Amino acid sequence: METLLIVLKYVGIGAFIVIAGFFIGFFYRKVIIDNKINSSASNANRILEDAKKEASALKKEAIVEGKEEIANIKLKSDEEIKKQRYEIQKIENRLISKEEALDKKAFYLEKKEQSLGGREKEIDELKGKLGETLKKEILRLEAIAELTREEARAILIKKMEEDAKIEAAKEIKKIEVKTKEESDKIAKKIISQAIQRCAIEHTSETTVSVVNLPNDEMKGRIIGREGRNIRVFENLTGINIIVDDTPEAVILSSFDPVRREIARVTLENLIMDGRIHPTRIEEMFDKASKLINNEIKVEGEQAVFDIGIPDVNPGIVKVLGRLKYRTSYGQNVLLHSKEVAYIAGVIASELGLNIKKAKRAGLLHDIGKALTHDIEGSHAIIGAELARRLHEEDEIVHAIESHHNEVEVQTFLDVIIQAADSISGSRPGARRETLESYIKRLESLEKIATEFSGIEKAFAIQAGREIRVMVKPEEINDDMATIVARDIAKKIESEMEYPGQIKVTVIRESRAVEYAK
Repeated sequence: METLLIVLKYVGIGAFIVIAGFFIGFFYRKVIIDNKINSSASNANRILEDAKKEASALKKEAIVEGKEEIANIKLKSDEEIKKQRYEIQKIENRLISKEEALDKKAFYLEKKEQSLGGREKEIDELKGKLGETLKKEILRLEAIAELTREEARAILIKKMEEDAKIEAAKEIKKIEVKTKEESDKIAKKIISQAIQRCAIEHTSETTVSVVNLPNDEMKGRIIGREGRNIRVFENLTGINIIVDDTPEAVILSSFDPVRREIARVTLENLIMDGRIHPTRIEEMFDKASKLINNEIKVEGEQAVFDIGIPDVNPGIVKVLGRLKYRTSYGQNVLLHSKEVAYIAGVIASELGLNIKKAKRAGLLHDIGKALTHDIEGSHAIIGAELARRLHEEDEIVHAIESHHNEVEVQTFLDVIIQAADSISGSRPGARRETLESYIKRLESLEKIATEFSGIEKAFAIQAGREIRVMVKPEEINDDMATIVARDIAKKIESEMEYPGQIKVTVIRESRAVEYAK
């Protein structure tokens, strides 16, 4: 019970303390805080009043400054406007003066146009009168000269052309004289030495081969029953057998010389054997093919050995040997190639150049002729392609390619091969032609020469390798003679085909003839 009382006592004391604290806090808040709030409000009102006063003062100052700025701007703009108005007035005055000047010019131009129009009419009238007068004068001059205007113009043009030709001929003659003085002696010496050092025996082949028979009965055996033997022979060899009325002989015809030679050997062996039938023909053809191919190889090796050039590709050696059975204008191509090699070597030695290269290019320059029956195209291009494919030097290949000017000449070796080829092919006796073609060429040369005006006579000499033309001295002077020679040479080149070259010599002489009575 006492404990309870004690507890209640302490509880009551605690409650009193709490209530007393509450009232004390409330009183403090009410009195102290309200005083602080009132003090803060009065401070705020005072600050606000001060701010309003300061803002009013600043506003007045800003207004004053703005008014002053506006006054300054207005003053500046007024001055600028005055300046612009002055400039505009000046421009207007200038435009007015220009407009007045243009009006004056237009007025003057109208007057000039009127005066020009009158003058144009006068000029047109004068032109008409002048044209009529000119026509009358031209007709009168034509009547006096007995020439029309076109004829007189043609005569004048012709005269100018002749004068130009004469001047050109004089210049050409000067150049030729100068060139000949420097080069004739050296060239003649080199060529003569080259020809003198070369002496090769020439043979000539044609596109047919004649095989002699022991009797005419052999022709029937060659033909065989119902032509069986001759058909097998022609199909196997690729050539044609001509069996005609020629006694004890048949003709083998083919453009391929190697095939024709194989066929000739085959037929001769069959005739010697006496047994002619398809099986035997095949056996003899195989033997002849092996024999000729072996001869081709031997001939190629012999040519390389004779010229003295080492390290030649076996493929080139084989093709080179085929040239033994190839002819050009009756000249054996293998012998011609060897001769060109010798001549080229001599020329190279005289000029101090590489002799072995010159000989090699000379020997191989016509190698393409061995393949022209199998490949279409120029023999120079074909030969160059073959040499290039078989790893010959570029300089050698180009010499082969350019020896007929199908490719532009670039080196001394190219020129040497051209010269050597021309010397070998054009020397007398090197090439053979039929009598009919020979006579035809002589007649063609003389006919071409006599077609030119001022020509008195023309004579083809030296087997058609030179033509001498006699001109009328009163119609062609010395300068024109050079031009006539060139014109004849160009016409020969364009209208004729011939081996080597043809020399055109124009002769002009004045003769005084008188008789003693």
